[in-house]
Amino acid sequence: MHEPSDPNQPFENLRPLDILAIAAHPDDVEQTCGGTLIRMAEGGYRTGILDLTAGDMGSRGAPDLRIRESKAAARHLLLAWRENLRWPDARLENNIGARMTLAGVIRRLRPRTVILPYWTGRHPDHYRASALGYEACFLSGLRRLEEDVPPHRPFKILYSSLYANVTPSFVVDISRQFERRMSALLSYASQYGDSDTASGLFPSHKEVGERLAAVARFYGNLIGVRYGEPFVVKEAIEIEDIVNMPVRSI
Repeated sequence: MHEPSDPNQPFENLRPLDILAIAAHPDDVEQTCGGTLIRMAEGGYRTGILDLTAGDMGSRGAPDLRIRESKAAARHLLLAWRENLRWPDARLENNIGARMTLAGVIRRLRPRTVILPYWTGRHPDHYRASALGYEACFLSGLRRLEEDVPPHRPFKILYSSLYANVTPSFVVDISRQFERRMSALLSYASQYGDSDTASGLFPSHKEVGERLAAVARFYGNLIGVRYGEPFVVKEAIEIEDIVNMPVRSI
């Protein structure tokens, strides 16, 4: 079992990450690609999450509480690093200041793979986080962006598409990681615990589990496994061996 290092350690003490997931709000990653991060950490990769806001406009949970919950979730996710920029919730803007700040984080974390939200969605913060993440990944590779930090551009950008009505480019089998992913999500008791606050907007604790299991079962079924998480990439995927490709055609 992979044992994560302190997920809140400062940049200067951090070895480069293999995978960085960037999300608009705490618990976004847990819902969309948390199982994949767990699976990759179990395989020995160093994983991290950067939450852009603390969800301060949410109907439940104060920002400090949600950040504490995200740190508890980080342990379930086996993360090597997690941080929150505490930008304004529901007011994310793709401006030069935000792009430069995010590019600086990427240069210091040096991830090979970045996971972003899918580029369209109901919540404006999600598609703005996607655009911000992509543009910051590009800027971080510019040599003259910062003189004191070496340039770095991630090799691969993946888009987590679980809530998008699109055909995924590929699906990750998270059958063995699903229960741990649910434990991470349920660390956010302010959001997923049964409460009278905004009860008309939030499903019950039991209903949350049933819904997420149903979605994961749908994507798992696409590749012949119990639970899956979908992703989209914008470029072609190379296959070296067409005889040993996974997933049956008929």
